[in-house]
Amino acid sequence: MPTYTPPIRDLQFVLHEMFDAVGTLKQLPPHGELDADTVNAVLEEAGKFAAGVIAPLNAPGDIQGCTLDRDTHAVRTPEGFKAAYQAYVDGGWPALSVDPAHGGQGLPLTLNQCLYEMLNSANQAWTMYPGLSHGAYECLHAHGTPEQKALYLPRLTSGEWTGSMCLTEPHCGTDLGLLRTKAEPQADGSFRLTGQKIFISAGEHDLAANIVHLVLARLPDAPAGSKGISLFICPKFIPQADGGLGARNPVFCSGLEHKMGIHGNSTCQMTLDGATGWLVGQPNKGLAAMFVMMNAARLGVGCQSLGLTEVAYQNAVTYARDRLQMRALTGPKAPDKPADPIIVHPDVRRMLLTARAMAEGGRALLVYTALQLDTALASDDADEKAAAERRVALLTPVVKAFLTDNGWTATSACMQVYGGHGYIREWGMEQFVRDARINMIYEGTNTIQSLDLLGRKVLGDNGKALKEFGREIADWVEEHGVTESMQEFVNPLADLGDKVTKLSTELGMKAFGNADEVGGAAVDYLRVVGHLCFAYLFARAAQVAQARIAAGSDDPHYRAKLHVARFYFAKLLPETAALIRSARSGVGSLMAMEADLF
Repeated sequence: MPTYTPPIRDLQFVLHEMFDAVGTLKQLPPHGELDADTVNAVLEEAGKFAAGVIAPLNAPGDIQGCTLDRDTHAVRTPEGFKAAYQAYVDGGWPALSVDPAHGGQGLPLTLNQCLYEMLNSANQAWTMYPGLSHGAYECLHAHGTPEQKALYLPRLTSGEWTGSMCLTEPHCGTDLGLLRTKAEPQADGSFRLTGQKIFISAGEHDLAANIVHLVLARLPDAPAGSKGISLFICPKFIPQADGGLGARNPVFCSGLEHKMGIHGNSTCQMTLDGATGWLVGQPNKGLAAMFVMMNAARLGVGCQSLGLTEVAYQNAVTYARDRLQMRALTGPKAPDKPADPIIVHPDVRRMLLTARAMAEGGRALLVYTALQLDTALASDDADEKAAAERRVALLTPVVKAFLTDNGWTATSACMQVYGGHGYIREWGMEQFVRDARINMIYEGTNTIQSLDLLGRKVLGDNGKALKEFGREIADWVEEHGVTESMQEFVNPLADLGDKVTKLSTELGMKAFGNADEVGGAAVDYLRVVGHLCFAYLFARAAQVAQARIAAGSDDPHYRAKLHVARFYFAKLLPETAALIRSARSGVGSLMAMEADLF
């Protein structure tokens, strides 16, 4: 069975040494009293909970899965999940980064991000239950009425109730403009919801007393397409005025999906049979309101793949140190043994370092993005706030798509390290691969994220957000480019920055003549921008590590950080050359072939 050790040292390196997160966050009014001791204490306790409470449930939960009682529509989660959730609630973890006005602890979202990385490494399927509640909280916090906030937010904060997002329907998938669920106004101001939803993560379970479903539906006079979608609260049990549970609402799980992975999470087909709901926000503006939850979920999905990348790497490197196979090409490295451990072989090291670089780069990118999000939410400087909002908007599709693509690559590579044993359930690696695959699909497929990045976030604002990010990178390059020992990192970073600028301009010009050019280049383009992010962050990490070593530190973490950064620049960053060439090749070879020839 796999093991998991929380990467506390690297989290501290990223938070304190790369980004001075406490210094940054203390400038924001809600976090003026934050200190490093508090951050470190939370990291330690979160790691203990992840490794000690939910990690042992991961493999058994995958085997057991969830079960549906079709007579009662009740879903039972795997053994131990409910007790673990109660321990999570008792520990105050749901309230960590939530507004104190609703019972939260008010700590930064950046710290909550670190908690969720560790939870996802330990047990992605379990973590999805409380994870969805954060998105529901943010959506209602932004768009709910005062009465809705007073009723629902304290109970989502405490973890007494959980949340779900009911978007997709059998016929529409990502194209929510096609949804058919109906909402009929009632005399008391509520709405009667009727329709079918599918792929609803944590749509029904036995962990919490109530589930707050956020449902997209159409009013009778709604315009067609995405402009006619409204958002509704539709709880499993209708709350009474004092927050007690009233009647069972007819929003039922009518089936569980039989999935490739995340078996411990209930992925539900939901039937709304005249269920009672209440409008959130303005009529026909539901999709914009739901994007608060969807964007939070997209960052969360990137975090899921980061967690899987880290735990897969940890187990693969342990196996590679112990597994004896063949001799090193340069002669025996363990002459006292019948064969050498496979960690001596170059290609095994390539796979391990690929996973480690993807984990460390992903961790830095998520913390960087979370700091921007904290700034966007809490800054009292209008310009700083707006700039941070643009940066979060730019990076959200990159976090979701780049990290989940990398997670699939990394978990597959780590399984390969095990050879045939990796394909066997008892070692646990094949579960990481299966669990990682969904992350590239849900919350908007990675192609959708790529179209969003190139079409909306770059071309849609004439490159403003990308130029601002590029200026930050250029300023850093100018500051550190004069240091000789940094040339191996700074030069390729600066070169890629120039190439991204030129590629963005070229694709924008092509798109004026043929909008399909965006679709043909978007996936390649997003990976190039993802590498720009990683190159910037690995260069920053290398600069810190070099400075610490020069100051006399013998902490092996700094030596390892430099090795991983050098591997990234030597072996992974060169992918961008092929990606740029592919993006520039145009859409002709994709669209020329007639559909009936496929």
